[in-house]
Amino acid sequence: MQGTVASFDQSTRAGSLLTDEGMPLEFPAESLAEHIRHLRVGQRVFVETAPSGDVTAIKIWQ
Repeated sequence: MQGTVASFDQSTRAGSLLTDEGMPLEFPAESLAEHIRHLRVGQRVFVETAPSGDVTAIKIWQ
């Protein structure tokens, strides 16, 4: 699925996003792909989630 970054804390590398379906999701630093060093508010990302709804991966491209 895809979404838009709503917040990103550079020091913790965690943040939140809003999916294209309108669902807000929080993401931990561990979910960021290795190539991501910084995210900006409004940036589009690809999101993978576990069946539980937890974010497992954030990528800029697939």
